[in-house]
Amino acid sequence: MLLGVHVSAQGKIYEALERAHKLGCNTMQIFARNPQRWRADFLEPQDIEEFKLKSQEFKIRPIFIHIPYLINLASPNPRLYDASIEAYIEDILEASVLGADYIVTHMGSHKETSEAAGIKRLIDALNTITERTKSIRNIGILLENTTGSGSWLGYKFIHQKEILQGLQQKKRFGLCFDTAHAYLAGYDISTKEGLAQTLDEIDKTVGLELIKLIHLNDARDKLGSRYDRHEHIGKGKIGIEGMRRIINHPRLKDIPFILETPKDSDIADTVNLETVRGLKKN
Repeated sequence: MLLGVHVSAQGKIYEALERAHKLGCNTMQIFARNPQRWRADFLEPQDIEEFKLKSQEFKIRPIFIHIPYLINLASPNPRLYDASIEAYIEDILEASVLGADYIVTHMGSHKETSEAAGIKRLIDALNTITERTKSIRNIGILLENTTGSGSWLGYKFIHQKEILQGLQQKKRFGLCFDTAHAYLAGYDISTKEGLAQTLDEIDKTVGLELIKLIHLNDARDKLGSRYDRHEHIGKGKIGIEGMRRIINHPRLKDIPFILETPKDSDIADTVNLETVRGLKKN
C-alpha cells in the first residue's frame, strides 16, 4: 500500500522526507514553499541535492507537491491571473529539479463571474503553462476536486471533463480525488452504493485511470454542505466503514493515498496512519 501524509517542509526542505520516513510513509505530499505567500526565493542547490538523496535513501515515491493557496488560474483579476501563471511555472521548474513526480492543484475560483468563464481562463492558463514548460516531462499535473464552496471550480466531474477536453498537452494531466471534498460536494461515498455510483461517474466522464492520487480524508460536515473541513479517519461523516471500503476498493486500492487530516496533536498523523493500516485488507 502506498500511504503517506502531507508533511511539513519547515526548515530545510529535505527534512520533510525525514519526517515522512519517521512516520513509516512510502509516499508523501508537501508544499515546496510557504502556501500563503508569493515566492521570496528559490531553494539552495545543496538542499535540492540532499532532498534527492534522501528520497532515494528512504524509498519515498511518488512525491507530490501541492500548489500554494494564493495561485488562482481561474481568476478574473488580470494581475492575480498573470502572477498565478508565472508562479505555477516556477513551481513546475522547482518540482522538476527536486525530482518530484506530480504537482497537485485546485482548479481555482471564478470569483462570481461564471463557471464557464472560469473554466475557459483555467484552460488558457494551463495551456500557457504547459507550452512554456514543454521540455519538462517528468512532472504530472493533477487537478483536484473541490467542495464547491464559494466560487470554486471542480466540485462536479463535468468540470474536469471540460478542462481536459480543452488542454493541448493532455498526457501531462491526471486527477487527484479528495474523499472529503467529494462527500462535502454531495457525492455520498460513505455508502457502498454511493461510492460505486461516484466511481462510475468519474469513469464515464474522464476515466478512472486518470486518478493518480487519493487525498484520503474524512469529512467533518454533512453531505453536500460544501464546507471544506477535514476530519480524522473514521471520525467524520464518511465513517470508518466508508473509509474501509475506499481503501480496499478494487478500483482504488493500488493508487497512492495521502492523508490531509487534522494535525491537532503531536501524534495525530501517527494515529491516522495506524487507523488506515488497520483497515487495509491483506
